[in-house]
Amino acid sequence: MFESFFEVFSNNNIILVLKILYYIFFIFIPFVLAVFVWDLWIDYRQALFFAKQEYLLLEVKLPKDIFKSPRAMEFFLNGLHQPFGDGNWYLKWWQGSTRPWFSLEVVSIDGAVHFYIWTRKSYKNAIESNLYSQYPGIEIFTVPDYVNQVSFDPETTGLFACEFGLTKPDVYPIKTYVDYGMDKDQKEEYKIDPLTPLIEFFGSVGRGNQIWLQIIVRSHANEDAQNNPNKDDLRWSKAASEEIKKIFEKTKPEKKEAEDKDKKENGRLPTKGEVEIVAALERSISKKGYDVGMRAIYIAPKDIFSSGNIGAIIGGITHFNSNDLNGFKPSLAGSAYAAPRYEFFPWKLWKNKNINIEKSGMFDAYKRRAYFHRPYKAVKYFILNTEELATVYHFMGSVSATPTFTRIESRKAEAPVNLPV
Repeated sequence: MFESFFEVFSNNNIILVLKILYYIFFIFIPFVLAVFVWDLWIDYRQALFFAKQEYLLLEVKLPKDIFKSPRAMEFFLNGLHQPFGDGNWYLKWWQGSTRPWFSLEVVSIDGAVHFYIWTRKSYKNAIESNLYSQYPGIEIFTVPDYVNQVSFDPETTGLFACEFGLTKPDVYPIKTYVDYGMDKDQKEEYKIDPLTPLIEFFGSVGRGNQIWLQIIVRSHANEDAQNNPNKDDLRWSKAASEEIKKIFEKTKPEKKEAEDKDKKENGRLPTKGEVEIVAALERSISKKGYDVGMRAIYIAPKDIFSSGNIGAIIGGITHFNSNDLNGFKPSLAGSAYAAPRYEFFPWKLWKNKNINIEKSGMFDAYKRRAYFHRPYKAVKYFILNTEELATVYHFMGSVSATPTFTRIESRKAEAPVNLPV
């Protein structure tokens, strides 16, 4: 056995190849080191840039009734779209600047439901003005971060952490509020809001339970076109054109060699489902896109931690799914982190500890609102347009009668203009 193994290396061709690899190996070392050092440099500059930023958490309190459709939230998201920040080499490679990202959050603390927006301080005024322009009756407050009031101890605390991806490629949109008819003026009692089941569940959990839903967004950019802004976005816009082309190809007749060459075969008309998919694809890419990362956390003391709440969380998100279009799927490994401190851990030898490390990592990533950059850089994100985002995150009208929903009890009004001074 060993003699046959050594005979392989006695072959002159094998020896020649090994010699070549030996001599060129030293040529490639500087290139490998250069790539490694370059990644460290980018991480270092970005870390300095992030350290200089101030971040804050805004809570949005709603009036008793909101009669606006999610289209108002879509207008707000259009204004939130910030494609600038890493547009040239100086900003990206020297200053460490990045496109800003925001966190849209729906949180249940002891059954009280809150809407939050996490942002850099420099965008506070823009966010407030855009929200007030669409929802005049709301109130916005800068509040302490709720995540700093909670810690995860595996011995005493139960924790479920989950990330969500899409069931189909990004180019396929989810079923949006337009598909539910919420873009039309309707009486409140006739509205069908796909967000209602999730909000109602959030408001039903008991004291001691906390459920956090986090949607991290940044403006989508064609990263394949760094030096050519006219290059097609192969992942989104051009991909939609390709999908539409494939659908219409199905309606054409099959190419067969007929005995009578003069005989022409007619195709078929597209089905109603195919027409709706094409319309949804065309409408989807006509709007601004966001890179999105979505995660949920359920945390409670072990003595009251309920596994039944896990299914309700996943069901509340997958409630947006459609067989013909797109939807969400839960995944713990769908957005694997490139965190250096986790890459070399002996996972197989420490299986039980692995579970707690994953939970701790997801918990820490949530608290940092980290997704697109280190220390928790997701391997893959997905893309939603403003219409899709407004479907998943918008302010509920009176269609949601959740008693623990944090609303403004009374409506504010300006003083009469003829009031004597």
